[in-house]
Parts: sequence; structure tokens; C-alpha cells
Amino acid sequence: MSHYKNNPTRRKFIKQLGGSAALMTGATSTFAGSRPFHILKRRQKISANDRITIASIGMGIMGFGDTDTALQQEGIELIGVADCYQGHLKYAQEKYGKDIKVTMNYQELLNDESIDAVIIATPDHWHDRIAVEAMQKGKAVYCEKPMVQHIDEGHKVIKAQKQTKVPFQVGSQYASSIAFLKAKELYEQGMIGELNFAEVYYDRFSALGAWQYSIPPDASPETCDWKMFQGDASDIPFDATRFFRWRNYRDYGTGIPGDLFVHLFTMLHLITGSQGPNRIYTTGGLRYWEDGRDVADVMVGLYDYPKTETHPAFNLSLRVNFVDGSGGGQQTRLVGTEGEMVLDPSQVIIRRKKLSKAPGYGGWDTYNTFPKEMKEQFEKQYQQEYSNIHPEIQEPKEMAYQTPEGYDMRADHFADWFNVIRNGGETVEGAEFGLRAAGPALASNISHYENRLVGWDPETMQLTDSSKAVGQSK
Repeated sequence: MSHYKNNPTRRKFIKQLGGSAALMTGATSTFAGSRPFHILKRRQKISANDRITIASIGMGIMGFGDTDTALQQEGIELIGVADCYQGHLKYAQEKYGKDIKVTMNYQELLNDESIDAVIIATPDHWHDRIAVEAMQKGKAVYCEKPMVQHIDEGHKVIKAQKQTKVPFQVGSQYASSIAFLKAKELYEQGMIGELNFAEVYYDRFSALGAWQYSIPPDASPETCDWKMFQGDASDIPFDATRFFRWRNYRDYGTGIPGDLFVHLFTMLHLITGSQGPNRIYTTGGLRYWEDGRDVADVMVGLYDYPKTETHPAFNLSLRVNFVDGSGGGQQTRLVGTEGEMVLDPSQVIIRRKKLSKAPGYGGWDTYNTFPKEMKEQFEKQYQQEYSNIHPEIQEPKEMAYQTPEGYDMRADHFADWFNVIRNGGETVEGAEFGLRAAGPALASNISHYENRLVGWDPETMQLTDSSKAVGQSK
């Protein structure tokens, strides 16, 4: 593929995929009990009109996963990979072929003019530096979430994307999920009335789910480039546990908020069109996995969202528990004045219920404490005031939408990125969207570690001076 930045035809506007046609239900629907049940259509298949060459930087779990997903798309060729562990490079050649380039120095890939695009799946503390360098080299970038480790780094990435105008996609696949896009459509149709509250949980119950990943027997300073791995983090002696379980350490990762809260913000902001919250308070602690980590294994966040053109003011509650004895799982509830939306990556359920215009009386009510004469007088007044209210036509109280079997939202997310590389336009999760999701997540860490309420400006994506320690007078 001739490099997209030198080919003006690649800058042509492309219509967004996954519009109403991609989200419509199938021609037939079945019923689960009395609930209308619909299978969502997959996004339309994208045909490759020319080849895109890629390289992957960081070949851990996400690096291999992202590379596999990218190569499932048509017209994609892997040129090389970079990683700080020799074993990952060896496995990459076993998996993708001896001909791919392998290196411990990612800059060799950025300097390779035969590479059109790079996937960045390194530890979080490397995201901003590699992303900016890659864009300055003219490479399209797919950067794993969270986009950055620190809020100020996010503005540098946004600036670089605006200056270079290269296709940039943050790797939070929730932004491309047909389930969440359907939820957005239903929300915008007013299916739950006026939003007032949202709650999300994402719980786990396993050692691997708590980031206790396997460590290879040959892990050593000889097989791992520890200096490169550390980057701008604290300079300490080699530690295989920190190298392979880096998510457990603030030097390299962003804890629960950066790994999981960021997905939840991505989803919520996609559905509601929100810019973000303006007040943040997070609490939690290390309740079980006392393995040397310096991040929490249980966290709860509370967020105030101000009124905007796309939504009324509402409150959000987020929870992640890595010691969930019920077995774990995830769910999102958006609660409105006329119903609720319950969703996860595979389905959307709408439950509708409207308040009667007549308030009613009796039951748990002061009416029952009135003397007989007052009850009769009250009933007469009530009938006069509400006699013109008639029953409304009943719509289905519950509707369900399901993704098709085998659906992979990561594939849609990569398809969106590759489509923009080929044809121009904007990705679904560019750098600005990425910081609107990462910013509140990173501010959640500040709130937790500093034990204070954090003020956040969702427009400028900056911390505000209104933040005060929890418990202090204003």
C-alpha cells in the first residue's frame, strides 16, 4: 500500500459504518416469553481495496490479541513486532512466521518506511511517548486503552493527532460494539425517558482476572530488556513479577480505573453523547490479593454528570471487585423516568414503566390517618382533579436485542480504523474521545490515593481548583 498520507484519495470523506442499517433488527424476530427479542445485524463487511502493512509494539496478552484481530481483516500484512522479552519475540515468529521482523527497540519499526500503521499494546506508561513518536513518523496508530497514564499526557497526544492528522484509534472496543450502538439509538429515541442514574459493575473472581499472570521460568535480565521496559518509571533492580504483572504497579499501569473504568466511561459516553462528569469521588482498597501490588482490588466510584444538550444531570456509580465470591460478571443499568436499559457487550434489554399522572392514594399514605369525613372530602377532590385521565395504549414492557453468535466487537473496532486509513474520515474513538474516557478514570485514581473529591472540567478535560479533601469544609 502506498502510504496513505501521500495519497489524497485516502482523505475522502467516508460515511460512518454501523448506522441505522447496521443496527436494525433482522427480518424476523422470536419471542422469549412475552418479550420481543431481536438479533442485531453484524456490521457490513469491509472489502480491502489495497494492502495495509502493520507492526505491533508490545507483545503481551493484548499485543497478541490485537495482532490476531487485525490480521483477521482483509488486506492486512504484519511486517514486524517489538517487545522487551525475547520469549515474546520468539513466539511471534512461531505464530506469524520467521519472515517477520522482531526487535527489542520499537524505534526500528517506527523508522521502517514500509510500515503504514502500528498497534501500541505496551504497559500504560509507554503509551503517550510511542503514540506521539509514531504519529510524527506518519504512522497510523491503534493505541490500547487507557490512552495515557497521566492526564497531561493526553493533551500531548491530542495535539500530535491534530498536527499530523493521521488515523488514530484508542483500543476500547466498546466504542464499536453493535450492542452499545443499539443502546445509543434506543436512548436517543427516548425509550427510558429522562436519564437520572446509571450504575455499572465489572466483577471478577480468579487469579488471572486479578492480573496474577504466569511468569516464564527464563525471566531474567538476560532475556528481558529491563531498562527499556522501565522507561521513565522508577529505576529499580530487575523484578520479574513487576515485568510480567505490571498492571499491579502504579509505576507502569493505572490500576482498576485505567484497565476497566475506562471501558465503562467509553460505553456511557458513546450512548449518552456525554463529555464527562464534573465531580468524582472514588474509594476502595486491597481486600484480598496481597501479593506486593500497590493498587486496589476493589474500587467504587461516584460521579456527578452535569446537564448538557444530550442528557439531563445524572449520577453514575461504578464498581469493580476482583474478589467477587458470587463468580463475577458485568452489567450496566441506565435508569430513566420511563424505564431502564440493562446491557452488557452481548445484549440490550429495555424495560419500560411510566408513572401514572394520577398519584393515587391509600396504601402507605397519610390518607389512612384521616377521619372519615376528611377521607370522603379528599376522595371527592381527587376524582374531580383526575377524572379526565384515561388509560394509555400499552406498549411492550420489555424488549431485548442480542448480538449474533460469535460476534467480535474488537473486529469491528479494527475494521473502523483500517477503513479510515484507506478512505479518510474520523475513527470512532480518536484521541479526544480517548481522553474523555481516560481522564475521569485517571482522576478516579487521584481521588482514591489522595482521599479527596476531585473536580473535573469535561469541556477542557482538566482537573479543576474546586477539588477539596473529603471531609473538609468548603
